[in-house]
Amino acid sequence: MAESMKGLKRSHRCTEVSNALIGQNVTLMGWVQKRRNLGSLIFVDLRDRSGLIQLIFDEETIGTEGFEKAGRLRSEFVVAVVGTVEKRSGAVNENLATGDIEIKVNELRILSEALTPPFPIDADTSVKEDLRLKYRYLDLRRPNLQKNLILRSKVASSVRSCLNDMGFLEIETPILQKSTPEGARDYLVPSRVHPGTFYALPQSPQLFKQLLMCSGYDRYYQIAKCFRDEDLRADRQPEFTQIDMELSFVDVDDVIEVNEQLLYRMFKDAIGIEIPLPIPRMTWQEAMDRFGSDKPDIRFGMELVNVTEIVKGCGFGVFTGAIEAGGTVRGINVKGQGDMPRKKIDALVNRAKEFGAKGLAYVQMKSDGTVKASFSKFMTEEEMNNLIQAMDGQAGDLLLFAADKNKIVWDVLGNLRLDMAKTLELTSKDDYRFVWITEFPLLEWNEDENRFTAMHHPFTMPMEEDLPFIDTDPGKVRAKAYDIVLNGTEIGGGSVRIFQDDVQEKMFECLGFTREEAYERFGFLMNAFKYGVPPHAGLAYGFDRLIMLMAQEDSIRDVIAFPKVKDASCLMTEAPGKVDQEQLDELCLSLALPEEEK
Repeated sequence: MAESMKGLKRSHRCTEVSNALIGQNVTLMGWVQKRRNLGSLIFVDLRDRSGLIQLIFDEETIGTEGFEKAGRLRSEFVVAVVGTVEKRSGAVNENLATGDIEIKVNELRILSEALTPPFPIDADTSVKEDLRLKYRYLDLRRPNLQKNLILRSKVASSVRSCLNDMGFLEIETPILQKSTPEGARDYLVPSRVHPGTFYALPQSPQLFKQLLMCSGYDRYYQIAKCFRDEDLRADRQPEFTQIDMELSFVDVDDVIEVNEQLLYRMFKDAIGIEIPLPIPRMTWQEAMDRFGSDKPDIRFGMELVNVTEIVKGCGFGVFTGAIEAGGTVRGINVKGQGDMPRKKIDALVNRAKEFGAKGLAYVQMKSDGTVKASFSKFMTEEEMNNLIQAMDGQAGDLLLFAADKNKIVWDVLGNLRLDMAKTLELTSKDDYRFVWITEFPLLEWNEDENRFTAMHHPFTMPMEEDLPFIDTDPGKVRAKAYDIVLNGTEIGGGSVRIFQDDVQEKMFECLGFTREEAYERFGFLMNAFKYGVPPHAGLAYGFDRLIMLMAQEDSIRDVIAFPKVKDASCLMTEAPGKVDQEQLDELCLSLALPEEEK
């Protein structure tokens, strides 16, 4: 039978007890991690969110009834104990913060009994993730997940403290808002009061934070919940959290300076890492040319080399054909892999095809000094030597080449570069390497819709010197946009916003919107801009993704208390679920389910 804690008040968490308290009485409460019964003595490891401490029960100290009660303890029982802090009688446990002390218990209360859990509550459990998520309330007791959520809380606290110190105001924006379907799919919420109409859950606070700038709140931030109805990956969830901010009377350098101070503060406060400032910058074009990615991992080399000029007159039709079609030929040098077996090279060729390549050319510079190339019969000795020299090829190197349109070449080599770095263990999660990516293209061509779409969003300011191209060559226009990248993952992005009517209308025109369509979707913002709008810019971090990297986890599910799985469902609560017909009728909704769902 469960007992009351009446009359008891916890004096410390488990790891708050130290040898400075030896000889003093303490009151602790928590969960039984494990029990060891040695006959005359019973040892129990007590756990709370801070960690473990050893309890010791002997019949002389606690009495016969209390000793028998201690013998009934099982894993995950919730208990309260009163006892004296003593130097540990057995060997010191160097792996525990409390490894040199123990509590000799003189009072025990069993506050709650527990069934045997479906998996061990410890950091090293290898149980399947689906089972852990079904019993997430048990999974969250594991020390590594508790550590992650404590880290998340520390980072949020640091963000608020830093931004408050820099004159930002924390302002909440609406969750129920109007659908503006330009980008990912919205989650829709039917209105009971206005039948047949819908709210949308926010994909970001973008429009409202711009309106706050119009309203004179010149530095805004929010740790905001956002929602996107899209397919999931390891670093995506249907509901996620952003650190969102907007500033008035600023340009690119001002936003970057504020955010470098914020990153420095949060990493130092939360994990004791001091980020070297200033953070390096590179343009989008430079990032693509060097790394084949606009979120480059700069912890290792293996950069792309453009050999188009070197091979443009050679006899290898794959290279020359790509160049004649307006493409390029580029390569990477995988150091130390010149003796790679043919089977593994074939796997690399197949991997390249996954990213749109028709194949992958290679040169093996074997450690014995011989050279084997997949295209050697099409090249003269001089052409091959020039190519190898351009790639800085040495004995033992593997040279990989892609020839196609730039986008395909970048995708192929950028991804092979990451694959090889993982295989060769060239990176460490302890190495935090940041880089700003700037000057993104303003627009990108959508083949499916046969029109330009905004690379970031329709409110991004073009580079002033590129404005003349917006009518004649829209694809050439660069944006005042910037991303912050950490270890090959984009953790945040933003831009200077358009604040002039004529530029905003021209942007909508480029995106294929008529004036009427633009006002129908964004009229409230465009009308607000008629009443005096300051130049403004902003940035938003993917908070979950940032915490994942700081915690050195591989999935954001391990840094979110109650995450969804890949089909956007919750295994614990079984959401989403069906609703009563009465609720549907009240909302004037009827369901037209596919036949297999009925």
